[in-house]
Amino acid sequence: MISIIAAVARDSGIGFQNKLLFWLPNDLKRFKALTTGNTIIMGRKTFESLPKGALPNRRNIVLSSNPATQCPGAELFPTLEAALQSCRSDEQVYIIGGASVYQQAMPIADRLCLTEIAAEAPQADAFFPAVDLDVWHEKSREPHPADEKHPCPYAFVDYVRKLSK
Repeated sequence: MISIIAAVARDSGIGFQNKLLFWLPNDLKRFKALTTGNTIIMGRKTFESLPKGALPNRRNIVLSSNPATQCPGAELFPTLEAALQSCRSDEQVYIIGGASVYQQAMPIADRLCLTEIAAEAPQADAFFPAVDLDVWHEKSREPHPADEKHPCPYAFVDYVRKLSK
């Protein structure tokens, strides 16, 4: 099972200067709950954006075409395909970014675990690929209002790939 997990602004923005666009504690809790005990695959820049390096209690895989790349606590693969070949068939794999890795993973992912943020980012330089509703079926939606810890409304939305005809 390959899942893509991301927090996506209304304008499809996901990051600016290698940082998250919005600080949503509940999104971070959901990310931790879903990915802990599983495999996460990310690009080098996403790895470098992690405040403490490799995320604990997860198999961390970093994609980099440069074999000299150093990512302590993570396994390094040159391509998404090579990384996925190293995974067991029963492994839960989460693609956690960035934009180019999401783009590569969209055609092969089974599920999207998105936090859809009901706001546009003031600045964004990384964007999530379009979610084609001919390909994806919305399985669940859990809306949340803005509150003292969350500056704007958001929803946890899970999509599953539609069966091909």
